[in-house]
Amino acid sequence: MGHTEQRSATGARTGKRVGTGSVFLSFAPWIVFGVVASPSTWEYAALAALIAAVGLSGRDMLRGRFFLLDMVAIVFFAVLCVLALALDRHELIWLETYAQVVSSAVVAVVALGSLLADPFTAQYARHSVPPEYWDSPVFKHVNTVLTAAWGAVFALMALSTWLAIRIPAGSDWFDWVIPIALLVWAVKFTERYPDRYKQRVAPRGR
Repeated sequence: MGHTEQRSATGARTGKRVGTGSVFLSFAPWIVFGVVASPSTWEYAALAALIAAVGLSGRDMLRGRFFLLDMVAIVFFAVLCVLALALDRHELIWLETYAQVVSSAVVAVVALGSLLADPFTAQYARHSVPPEYWDSPVFKHVNTVLTAAWGAVFALMALSTWLAIRIPAGSDWFDWVIPIALLVWAVKFTERYPDRYKQRVAPRGR
């Protein structure tokens, strides 16, 4: 996750540098949906997001890698596509109105819920960190913080897009400016936090 070069309590290196690309790709279908979805286009947004989710995670699945967020995206957007085909328009007014709110809320629930078992960012980090460090306090702490940060960001995005519906005069801010600012912050935080935390705890291992 981010720069996952970490040190254990003894100061040993626990992994090499990696970028934020893998986890960001898992968020890409949700971002596609958030950008494209509107009362008149959410069906097409769901289809585009489903195609993106399958396309971006297909190689990992063929290699036996199943990331939580990818699997949730495929199921979620597939369900939306089925609803669009199976139900009449008047039965989907609530979804047309709250599609972006629901999608952001789902990501928030998945991310924060994963803290109860295995922080979802740890799935990505394990592909660049040797197994002997997976149970280290540093590894667990960094991934708990990063997962909580992404969960909080998408919870705030859900709130922001809900406010856009309730306060139309501020829709540009609530639908675009605030969500984009939150995503930019999350990416920067993911890139920087692991190294900062590593530097903070390194003296303890000396």
